Amino acid sequence: MILILASVALTLWIVMFRYRRQHMYKLASKIPPPVKEMPLIGIAHKLIGSPEHIMDELKKYSYAAMENGGMIRGWLSHILYLLLLDPVDNEKVLKTCMEKDDLHRFLRNIIGNGGIFAPVKIWRKRRKIMVPAFTPKIVETFEKIFTEQSETLVKKLSNQADKGKFSVWPFLSTYTLDSVSQTAMGVKINAQNNTHSPFLLSINRFLNLACERIFHLWLQPDWMYMFFPQYKEHQACLKQLHDFTDEVIIKKREEIQEDLKDKAEIDTEYDLDSYKTKSFLDHLIHLSGKDGGYTNLELREEVLTLTIAGTDTSAVAIGYTLKMLATYPEAQTRVYEEIYDIFGDSDRQLVKNDLLQLKYLERVVKETLRLFPPVPFIIRRVDENVTLPSGRVLPAGSGVVVSIWGAHRDPKYWGPDAEKFDPDRFLPERFLPKHVCSYMPFSQGPRNCLGYQYALMSIKIAVAAIVRNFKVVPDLQNSDTPYIRVKLDIMMKDVDGYQIALEKRKPDE
Repeated sequence: MILILASVALTLWIVMFRYRRQHMYKLASKIPPPVKEMPLIGIAHKLIGSPEHIMDELKKYSYAAMENGGMIRGWLSHILYLLLLDPVDNEKVLKTCMEKDDLHRFLRNIIGNGGIFAPVKIWRKRRKIMVPAFTPKIVETFEKIFTEQSETLVKKLSNQADKGKFSVWPFLSTYTLDSVSQTAMGVKINAQNNTHSPFLLSINRFLNLACERIFHLWLQPDWMYMFFPQYKEHQACLKQLHDFTDEVIIKKREEIQEDLKDKAEIDTEYDLDSYKTKSFLDHLIHLSGKDGGYTNLELREEVLTLTIAGTDTSAVAIGYTLKMLATYPEAQTRVYEEIYDIFGDSDRQLVKNDLLQLKYLERVVKETLRLFPPVPFIIRRVDENVTLPSGRVLPAGSGVVVSIWGAHRDPKYWGPDAEKFDPDRFLPERFLPKHVCSYMPFSQGPRNCLGYQYALMSIKIAVAAIVRNFKVVPDLQNSDTPYIRVKLDIMMKDVDGYQIALEKRKPDE
């Protein structure tokens, strides 16, 4: 009898659940799926497997969207997701669907309400403080830090030169972590001299675990996750990252208080302290109102967001750029000639004006970011029905996946050679995208990435330092369309760890 009543109750619940969502089902039925959907689970079975398999599936779905007017649908169990790549529709989504999808809660475990993933109500307030911290005047003060860290990177890579292929990823990720920790927190982690830095290892492992939870439904409920072995690792990484950042913030608060006590009257009059290179942490404390501003928890959230996002994004972009220089030696030659025209045979440090002259290198980086965007997808929540410019409707309660990877390769906007590597498509006279969302490696709209110029500076300085000192050994492909095996690990990364070979430059080269 109990079993019968339970069955009846379950049936009634399912009927009512589907009845309340009938409008969603009606709208979803007008959008094609990329593959045959299974009862109850939809396409969830297609997204089970390795990070490489998951990325391959999402690439297929992007191509399917190209062939179906820029949109496809996919049910993950009871949750409807719509994948978009048409830039006109994407602009509407990025301007109106401001809330991040619930899947981001696994990243919020570590960074809380940091700017990238914060709910809109919190994000709006913090954005007003973050924008001044990323002004060009402040970002330019970090050029010397990037330059000094790139010199350390070159020294470390010298030990690998002329020895055949190796994974350059550990060198790039430690370069970016040292650069970001110094610019974001004002501390020297010295990861380039300690590739087993607990902070770096914790960042990488936590991102692995978060991505694993996003695509494996049985790992998503918190109460269930506690019974899996990953949970213990998850908590250990969390403690490592939070404890380190909290200690830095406490010390920074004390340092600022000491500076205020010791500051002489002449410093107050001439503001001599403004000539020091301040970290983002310094600026956030000041811009938010000092002691009456951000709490230590809020500072931790923002600083960790900057550190994690900045470390991986820049390292990934540098790695792909080096792979492109290996695949296209003629592009590498042009980059080196541009660098040589600036520096000649001197060994002087790079300065701000040098960066402005590296125009071809910048085009190479931008074209690399087009074909291999570090963040290939943006996921937003649809809170109310949204009618797109294309006429289709996003139903309330669904999630929308903006495919940056697909938008960057859509021949409708990039032409028949959209898949080819051509840095000169970014020449001022040629770069005339039909829409602003045709190219958005760092997102678009109100919630775009504030650190674009910061990241571009780090990438250009590192690549220039490497090409100035080494030749990336050609690794030609049989196709004029570059191919790299990639995986989705929150960022889109090279499966093989960016394998390249370097040769030391000769004086007469």
